[in-house]
Amino acid sequence: MKLADVALCAGFSLALPIGQTLFKFAANQNATMSGPLVMRLITNGPLIGAFAWYGLTALFWFYILTRVPLSLAYAFSIVGSGMVPLVAWWVFKEPLDWRFPVGYLLMLTGFAVIMTGQRAVAG
Repeated sequence: MKLADVALCAGFSLALPIGQTLFKFAANQNATMSGPLVMRLITNGPLIGAFAWYGLTALFWFYILTRVPLSLAYAFSIVGSGMVPLVAWWVFKEPLDWRFPVGYLLMLTGFAVIMTGQRAVAG
């Protein structure tokens, strides 16, 4: 993979926890709202922002896939998905125990195996 493609995929990895955080803010906002569901949905600012973010990241993902094979690009989602619980702990004070760092280390090991294999195939 070219360095620019790695940077694009890394950017997408960062976009994943941001999007999930926006959806959690929207869920928290929904809990404070009353009225019919449809009204809560269309007046929930964080939800509208989360959907906008989702749309932009979908376009970003499409662009990445025009440059990078899906099998490699998707491996970067491991990194972003693993950051979601960390952000939940940091922003929303959700509990984490010892399983999180152990599991994330396993995920990152898998990511490293995939990327090392890519270099061997490309090299």
